[in-house]
Amino acid sequence: MKVSIVIRCFNEEEHIGRLLSGVMRQSRADIDLEIVVVDSGSTDATLAIASRYPVEIIHMDSADFTFGRSLNLGCDHATGEFIVIASAHVYPVYKDWLTQLLQPFDDPEVALVYGKQRGNEVTKYSEKRIFAQWFPDQVMHTHDEHHPFCNNANSAIRKYVWEKLPYDESLVGLEDIDWAKRAIKLGHKIEYVPGAEIIHVHNEKPANLLNRYRREAVSLKQSFPEQHFSIWDLLRLFITNTSSDYYHAVFDKELTWKNLWEIPEFRLMQFLGTYLGFRQIGVLSGELKQRLYYPTGFSRASQNQEQDSRRKIDYSDEVENGK
Repeated sequence: MKVSIVIRCFNEEEHIGRLLSGVMRQSRADIDLEIVVVDSGSTDATLAIASRYPVEIIHMDSADFTFGRSLNLGCDHATGEFIVIASAHVYPVYKDWLTQLLQPFDDPEVALVYGKQRGNEVTKYSEKRIFAQWFPDQVMHTHDEHHPFCNNANSAIRKYVWEKLPYDESLVGLEDIDWAKRAIKLGHKIEYVPGAEIIHVHNEKPANLLNRYRREAVSLKQSFPEQHFSIWDLLRLFITNTSSDYYHAVFDKELTWKNLWEIPEFRLMQFLGTYLGFRQIGVLSGELKQRLYYPTGFSRASQNQEQDSRRKIDYSDEVENGK
């Protein structure tokens, strides 16, 4: 099986070494692997670190960057039948991450597979709750053109489908959901594999959080132009999600003094950014809205322990930041 991994990066010296180390430690006896790094003008040690690994580095001007454009550039250079897409600030948890992510392609109708994401010690508690909601421990089967949820921080696609459906380069975010929606319309399937788990490192300042959710809302309304997000949505979802986060933080023993103020700050930036991106459009409704924005409520789902027996990758001996 020929597989290409496409990694988009810009000033990722803190993280890209761990990702590439995790890729090289994968159990991949039946996989012919190539790694394509698409860099959009890094000025730190990103490229020096990446060059220590067997990668092909593709350069693009930062002025030309969009998420879709960088992906199209990487996919065009990729020679694999399957293309694995990973953000530069993620790293795999288990040595069978690749095989888990690729297994659903045994079904010829599957065009896209995405895996589970979790945070680490720097991840804000509210974002941990979002990861648990968006990427549960159980397999999901609710993917259709009205609910084409997926995420390109940890995903894989068939190259021949991409050749028919390149990513929309005009979008400022959520190019993955737009692509999945179009693939489903052509009769393809989307699958979620919780066993293909990565750690997704986010530690953003409030202004960056606001901009991320504003940007994603602008893209969401481009893909779903009949929808909108009102001021009442902002207020209701801020209150319900903040309350839910506090509730779960108590049970998770993470209701620290830091989280007392960080939880409402995060949720305010999330929903204010969403409101700013959506305020010119119709009504956001249905399963996708439920998935993206509504809290998990006050029930406590049991945690899946099955994967604990699998061999995790030990990163303790890794050299960080090129030092």
